[in-house]
Amino acid sequence: MGIAITLQEYLIDHQSKYEVIEHTRTSSALETSAVAHVPGDQLVKSILLGDEDRYLLAVIPATHRLEINKLSDVVKHKLQLISESEMAGAFSDCEVGAMPPIGEAYGIDTWVDPVIFTQPEVYFESGDHHSLIRMSGEDFRELLKDTRQLPISHHL
Repeated sequence: MGIAITLQEYLIDHQSKYEVIEHTRTSSALETSAVAHVPGDQLVKSILLGDEDRYLLAVIPATHRLEINKLSDVVKHKLQLISESEMAGAFSDCEVGAMPPIGEAYGIDTWVDPVIFTQPEVYFESGDHHSLIRMSGEDFRELLKDTRQLPISHHL
């Protein structure tokens, strides 16, 4: 499948510098970190949440666990994990569970744990389970500068 078209167009529109890193198919962020030889703190994990009204994308390091109740309190909505069928609808050009952290490209409100922005380099899903996008931390910060930022996770 390769890089999702929506993501690719968004990165081009924003003149982002990136590299696609291929790896064997994986089924979890920590497995991807190991197989692709990427530090877990530099691998970004996207978690699609929602309630009866809307979707929200939480973006945290792969080595962290989302504090969903904290985020629910801040947004004043009872958030829950979204089903696989709903994920497929929200990220129609991505494999289920391989959502990139660029919610804006898909019209989805995005919240980022700012701990990610301390990394010199970041890696994230390109839309499938066998390739990653590698980008400098500076370029990633610029790309997500308009997202909401809040410490919403803790290290495992």
